[in-house]
Amino acid sequence: MDGRRRSRSARPGPLKAFWRRIRTPLAESRFVADLVAFALAAALRFIYLTNRTVEGSDSLEKAYASLAPGIAAFWHGQHLMAPCLKPRWLKMAALFSKSRDAELNARVAERFGFETVRGSGGRANAHNADKGGARALIMLKRLLDTGRSVAMIADIPHGTPRDAGLGIVMLAKFSGRPVVPVALATSRRKVIASSWDRTTINLPFGRKAVVVGEPVYVPADANEALLEQKRREVTASLDAATAKAYGLVDRTS
Repeated sequence: MDGRRRSRSARPGPLKAFWRRIRTPLAESRFVADLVAFALAAALRFIYLTNRTVEGSDSLEKAYASLAPGIAAFWHGQHLMAPCLKPRWLKMAALFSKSRDAELNARVAERFGFETVRGSGGRANAHNADKGGARALIMLKRLLDTGRSVAMIADIPHGTPRDAGLGIVMLAKFSGRPVVPVALATSRRKVIASSWDRTTINLPFGRKAVVVGEPVYVPADANEALLEQKRREVTASLDAATAKAYGLVDRTS
C-alpha cells in the first residue's frame, strides 16, 4: 500500500506531463520556440498591466537607480513575473541553467531585453564548478564590472525551496555588488501545490505588490563562516520581502 501511494505521488501533474511532451519539439524547432516565447511574453505583460499596484509597494525605479549594478534575487516558483520588473533603460542579464526546461524561460526573458547567461549559480563555490557554475559566475561578474545588473534565482533547483544557495553570495563577494532581494505577489493566483517549489502562476485583474528587500553586501575577504552568514541573510531578506508582498495584496482593508 505504501509503495503504491509513493508511486502515485511521484506521478507528474498534468501541466508537468504536458511540458515533458512538448519540450523536445520546442528545443528542436526555433520557430515554434520563438512563437511560444512571444505568446508567453505577451501574457506576462497582460497579467502585469491588469493588476493594480497597491499602496505600500516599493519603487523599483528608485531601487535600481540607487543600487545598480546589483544582483536581483528571486525565489524559484515566485519568479514567473520577474521579467516584467526590468525598466526599459536598465541593462540587465539573467542566469538560466542549460536544461531544456530553462530554454523557454530564457527566450521569454530575451523578449524583455535581458541578456542571458547559461550555467548553474546555486551550487557554485570556491571548490566546485558543477554544471558550469564557476564559468557562469565569472561571466556574471564581468557583466557587473561593465555596469550591467544581473538577475538570479537564489535557491538551488530541486534543492530546499526558499533557502539561498552559495553561488549568489560568491558572486556578491567577487563583484563587490549587493544582492537585492525582490518579490512580486498578486492577489489572484494559482499555486501548484504538487511542484517542488510550489510554483505560483499569477492571474490578471487583481492587485499586485512589489517589494525590495534589505540589500546584502559581502566583503571581498569573507571566509567560509562569513559566507554562510551572508547566505542566511539573503534567505532571511528574500523571505521577508516575499511575506510583505503577499501581506500587501491579501489584506482586506
